[in-house]
Amino acid sequence: MALLLAVLGALLLEHFRPLSQPPAHYRAFAAYSDWLRDKLDGGEPQQGLMAWSAAVLPVLVAVFFVHAWLAHFSALLGALFGAAVLYFTGGFKYYARAAEDVALALDAGELGHAREALGRWGNVDAAQFGAHDLARVATERVLALSHRQLFGPLFWFVVLGFLGPVGPVLYRLSSILARRWAGGDAFGLVARRVFQGLDWPAVRVTALSYAVAGDFEDAVYCWRTQGAGWPDAEEGRVLAAGGGALGVRLGLPLPLGGALLARPELGVGDEAQAQHVNGAVSLIWRSLALWLALGVLFVVAGWAA
Repeated sequence: MALLLAVLGALLLEHFRPLSQPPAHYRAFAAYSDWLRDKLDGGEPQQGLMAWSAAVLPVLVAVFFVHAWLAHFSALLGALFGAAVLYFTGGFKYYARAAEDVALALDAGELGHAREALGRWGNVDAAQFGAHDLARVATERVLALSHRQLFGPLFWFVVLGFLGPVGPVLYRLSSILARRWAGGDAFGLVARRVFQGLDWPAVRVTALSYAVAGDFEDAVYCWRTQGAGWPDAEEGRVLAAGGGALGVRLGLPLPLGGALLARPELGVGDEAQAQHVNGAVSLIWRSLALWLALGVLFVVAGWAA
């Protein structure tokens, strides 16, 4: 019951007060991770393990003991702390609104505004994008971010619920370090491996959620046959499942820097349009509703037992 209350509390906070991006706590942790790399990076995996431990373990210990202390006095206080932690490890509502801004501009035929909105949100040079390119990239980005900012943290919040809100913190900090210490060198190996291990089951639950909330057969087919061809195979599986669930073609070459950036095709069906961007946001909320319905069923089943 406490887990469900925490999730509902976090969603209410996110609805009424979406986090700005990037939030201050993200910027602070990113700066700390860069400092650790500067001080400890000697090109060895052992140094990467030391840096990862210094970055993540103190935060996890603090979150665990604060939650345990609050829950000792009141289960409600523990649930409220869990809601706050889940809120600060998420932030999907901001991206959903950004995607909807792109869709509105495309619907109005304002390609310049759509390019500006996508470039500002996605940190991408969209100057050469046509309408289909804009819709495709916006759909891809909102599907991918829903996993990283919403379903991934939620998954580990539930799986490690016996530790309080440690799960979403572990997932998000590991995600940040894997990206900031990327590049294939030995120092970042531990961070990448830890996040890969955490992300593997979460990706498949997200893909399954998209399939159940959309076109199940096409989503599963695309997830199983297309995702591995994407540069980031796990992200590719999420995008392929989302594209199949929506009945839209994602991936495909993009005009960048006067040339075409080759990208494999993901999904099936129609060329991406504004309606598919909004459809992706709707698919994500339907998937979340399924998670909440399952949570309610488990709570009711517990009461009945």
